[in-house]
Amino acid sequence: MELGAQDYADRKKDISQFLSQDIYQDEIKAMINHKRRRLIVNISDLHSFNNLATRILKNPSEYMQPFFDAVTEAAKSIDPKYLKEGEIVHVGFEGPFVSRRVTPRELLSEFIGSMVCVVGIVTKCSLVRPKVVKSVHFCPATENFTVREYRDITSNNDHQTLSIQEVPENAAPGQLPRTVDAIVEDDLVDSCKPGDRVAIVGIYKALPGKSKGSVNGVFRTVLIANNVSLLNKEANAPIYSPEDLKNIKKIAERDDTFDLLGNSLAPSIYGHSWIKKAVVLLMLGGVEKNLKNGTHLRGDINMMMVGDPSVAKSQLLRAIMNIAPLAISTTGRGSSGVGLTAAVTSDQETGERRLEAGAMVLGDRGVVCIDEFDKMNDQDRVAIHEVMEQQTVTIAKAGIHASLNARCSVVAAANPIYGTYDRSLTPTKNIGLPDSLLSRFDLLFIVLDQMDADIDRLISEHVLRMHRRSIHYMLTCLPKIPTILNILILSLL
Repeated sequence: MELGAQDYADRKKDISQFLSQDIYQDEIKAMINHKRRRLIVNISDLHSFNNLATRILKNPSEYMQPFFDAVTEAAKSIDPKYLKEGEIVHVGFEGPFVSRRVTPRELLSEFIGSMVCVVGIVTKCSLVRPKVVKSVHFCPATENFTVREYRDITSNNDHQTLSIQEVPENAAPGQLPRTVDAIVEDDLVDSCKPGDRVAIVGIYKALPGKSKGSVNGVFRTVLIANNVSLLNKEANAPIYSPEDLKNIKKIAERDDTFDLLGNSLAPSIYGHSWIKKAVVLLMLGGVEKNLKNGTHLRGDINMMMVGDPSVAKSQLLRAIMNIAPLAISTTGRGSSGVGLTAAVTSDQETGERRLEAGAMVLGDRGVVCIDEFDKMNDQDRVAIHEVMEQQTVTIAKAGIHASLNARCSVVAAANPIYGTYDRSLTPTKNIGLPDSLLSRFDLLFIVLDQMDADIDRLISEHVLRMHRRSIHYMLTCLPKIPTILNILILSLL
């Protein structure tokens, strides 16, 4: 929507008064000294100035151009030689967006045309593409030059398309994770890569589709970004109450803290105390070292469980999934090598190449659980060699050369080569995996079904005790159950 001359002047005047504050005069001077081309404005400062924040959040398209022009004029007044002819200063926003801080799943139609902050993980990055900004035409008849400037609905400079997906730990179970495309331009290009957790501030817009011939009323929605900030692990750290801290310190003073942690992991599974303790250490992680000579020593622990069927290997993986702050689960048969690491794909709309992150890149700083590890193809299994030792994924395909971080712990569960463990053979022949892969696992557990009557009796008692407690709880919570049903239940105990 085109702004009227008076409306534009009024908005630019309000913004110029806001920028005349000492704090933003200093910010503009710092921007000039560092030779940046984008001024970051805190949204809470706009709230205290003539309620400017509400107007910008609801109708950002009407305020962005006046904001650009006001900041550009303020920068030129401080240093006239800072900008070349035709250059402008961009504006980005940060701060508490409260109800407008959403995930891709929460981006509904009510946010179209307004400014939002979308939190997610980058799964795809397109190549950087230039756009036509200005063209000069010469007419031989009149010998005159005509200059045309181009500005479209998305951007007017170098631009790049990102795909932002819900973070895996917060995605709804059993549903496809939602994704939104974000268009970044100018200095925001290449500010993040696949696998990074980001908070992107931008205008949520609906663009007409590119399908030829038919108009079906379906519009493509994108996020026109004006600020990209990376979220580190500390940003999503849990918040502890004083009571929690008191209990943590109380447990830390005990001598059997490690045993207590091991027994607290998956209490429904009988035994496997050493494996449970190993899982606790794996989730805590080791110490990562980057030496002065450039050598990187990983701090993440890789663990593998090989053994008979029905010894709770998959249940332990499920326990890790429920406890670890970031855990991604996959199976050997249902995943490919590029699905675990990274892939180069083609964009359906533009036809250009895009880099798409796999499970191990998305699980950066987390745990990747791989079940049925023995069912993987050899070619797919080779793909994770680099991840488990160097903790990076290197891509060199279709003219794209990139290195992505994949600092994750790998927990794998596999069956022996003959289905059940043959005690007459050596462990190497039972496992049936190459030495190059086994050497990358720091912990290797062989889990056997002992087939002993005493052990089976202890396991059955543990299972019955666990269910008996739940039935007793049901009886105490539901005293109004008919008496005959109470007698039947008690007779089963």
